[in-house]
Amino acid sequence: MPQTRKKGKLIDVINLVLGVLLVYLFGSDPNPAVSWNAWLSGIAIAGLAIAALAVFAEWEEWINVFVGIWVMLSPWVVGFSANNTATWIHFVVGVIVAAAAAVRLWLAYQGPPRVTA
Repeated sequence: MPQTRKKGKLIDVINLVLGVLLVYLFGSDPNPAVSWNAWLSGIAIAGLAIAALAVFAEWEEWINVFVGIWVMLSPWVVGFSANNTATWIHFVVGVIVAAAAAVRLWLAYQGPPRVTA
């Protein structure tokens, strides 16, 4: 397995863990906005990571970039920014997911050059 593919798999595993972590930490939060956002965002992140682990597709990583941005901004959009713990964890998870997906896309474009005849 080429080194780039190993790095890509590691990034997908990180995203999977972050998605599950989001659901685990906030899935049963008493604030419904936090809980629903954690469930929907966490499942989306984890599901896309599982799909990317099975077969890499560029669109999966692009969606993960946008989901990461959503998770990062959701405390202010959904309205739970008064909960400091939830806000900071959502922000950090969102940054990591978006950055990891962006790195995964970058690694995909750094592969060997394609020769066409």
